[in-house]
Amino acid sequence: MRIEYSKGQRASDELIQLHRKASFESSGRKMKVMLIFPPDWFPSEPYLSLPSLTSVLRKAGHTVIQKDVNLEMWDWYFSEDFLKKVLRKVPQQLDRLRKLSNKRDLTDYEMDVQLALCDVTRQRIDELIKKAEKAKAIVRGETFYDIDRLEWAIQVFREVTQTISLVYAPARICMPPMETDLSYKVYASNDVIDAVNDEQVNVYRDVFDQIVKPVLEAEKPDVVGISIVLQQQIFSSMTFCALIKQQFPHIHVTIGGNTVTRLRDVLSQSPLFQFFDSAVVYEGETAFLQLVEAVGAKRDLSGVPNTIYKDAKGVHESPLSYAEDMAELPPPDFDGLPLSKYFVPTNVLPYLATRGCYWGRCEFCDHGEGYTAGYRSKKIQDVLADIKYLRDKYGVRHFHFTDESYPPALFRKLARGLVESKMDIFWTTHMRFEKSLLEDAVWEDAKNSGCRYLHFGYESGVERVLQLMDKATTTEIMTKHLKLTADAGIWNHCMGFFGFPGETKEEAWQSVQFLEQNKDYVHSLGFGTFDLGRHNPVAKHPERWGVTAYKNPEWDLALDYYFTVTNGMSIEEAERVFQEFERNHYSGWDLRLYIREYIFLYICRFGLKKLNDLQYSAAKIAGITPTLAGKM
Repeated sequence: MRIEYSKGQRASDELIQLHRKASFESSGRKMKVMLIFPPDWFPSEPYLSLPSLTSVLRKAGHTVIQKDVNLEMWDWYFSEDFLKKVLRKVPQQLDRLRKLSNKRDLTDYEMDVQLALCDVTRQRIDELIKKAEKAKAIVRGETFYDIDRLEWAIQVFREVTQTISLVYAPARICMPPMETDLSYKVYASNDVIDAVNDEQVNVYRDVFDQIVKPVLEAEKPDVVGISIVLQQQIFSSMTFCALIKQQFPHIHVTIGGNTVTRLRDVLSQSPLFQFFDSAVVYEGETAFLQLVEAVGAKRDLSGVPNTIYKDAKGVHESPLSYAEDMAELPPPDFDGLPLSKYFVPTNVLPYLATRGCYWGRCEFCDHGEGYTAGYRSKKIQDVLADIKYLRDKYGVRHFHFTDESYPPALFRKLARGLVESKMDIFWTTHMRFEKSLLEDAVWEDAKNSGCRYLHFGYESGVERVLQLMDKATTTEIMTKHLKLTADAGIWNHCMGFFGFPGETKEEAWQSVQFLEQNKDYVHSLGFGTFDLGRHNPVAKHPERWGVTAYKNPEWDLALDYYFTVTNGMSIEEAERVFQEFERNHYSGWDLRLYIREYIFLYICRFGLKKLNDLQYSAAKIAGITPTLAGKM
């Protein structure tokens, strides 16, 4: 099913320029903008939204402060300053639990927390401070490439976050994997509001005071923009928004990003709108620039495309939409981000050459909902020029091409262009299994161009199920792809799931068997179960799939729904298959590393000859049982 892109009246380039001219004529002043990337995300590379917006805003003459609060938060968590703060909070938490026990019996979990807090002594904190600083030094230095040392560092991060969790309980903080839970429902506005105001569990209030507030006081921005990529980031984002509006009411606060776009149909009615002034949906470069200049000129926001905003009369949605002209977008601007603080020994920079998905037909996918126009791409000469510019300016050789699915024709041109220009970089990206790429010469170019790690949309190894999904590939094509990449020394990671409507239990196991038959060419996996997303094609046409969705009206921010099916596995059956798959699968897929950028850097350094060293070894990691769920 092709994605429909008719979302609002398209704003013309002429209208955009007219709006900019009017803004300058009525104000003309340059604005100061602070951009925030909120927690929680693994701090291994910058997220692209801030540098993309920054490049456009600075080109227009505005001042931008980029603030990767997520990165700075994790750096702070693993520091002497924060861990001593944890120690000071231990008596407060014990007192809270004591008072609670006077009102009712403590739960088993609360008693476990109480007991564990007694071990959080000054000596224990001093020990954690030393280990945390050493762990950060390992992930940022050459010892990163010693797998035993790196694994020890990752374990320290878990150990420290477990201790932090004790003083913020019942919140649970975990890294890695990223599983921070404030004990509130992120898919219900009322729960999010309660979490924002909960001074016991909401660690992000402390993060605001330590990291965000000092910059607001020093820089005095006119506008703050927060990019919300994952739904879990709503907790931190709404906390920051609420505290900014309380303490700096003159600042215009805007939210944007993938999650905001997916919630656009409910956002204007959500009580969360009390915490911010506007939201930018779909693509944000031009829209956010127009919004900043309209705010500076004190103009009405109705003419700003892709915008939901509030004024004295209520909340309104702009009738205009706008999609970016890729040829007009400058390369991302990372200036101002603390690149030396990311949890990697050498920087990996993201870059995006396309918008949308060239295929755009997968029945389970809702990525197209993030756009108001179809697939677009930069010209290959511009892509190569941008990569060279970023390589030279920031002294980096490792790139993550974050395109949703790299187009076959552009993949060929990119690999050949990188070889011919002797770019001397390493890169990773995301792909489909494509018949048009089954040539030895393609993969010889890919290898020589620095391609080292590819994420493939595998989904299923059963052709009937692939046809249901409209994947337009075959097991023969997948087998050839896997062998070609492995032979070229390129790590392949297969992403799949169980439980697509109509898939039987037998077909799910056939899908696993296909992978096991090709285990010599499949390096790692990321598996889960099918989600009925709010905007995916199955949710839009449930009758075609025999699907019945159950929508709780109190869960207004839900991005996926519980459902039943008339044919194939139920949600529960798919989950049981997944759990059985975790228990019984080829042991070579259990890896000691599962952070995407870490595997990428290891393959760049050692190639596939270190594959056996990356595989899990019980003798080397006592007491840890790996699960595929933890690796997703």
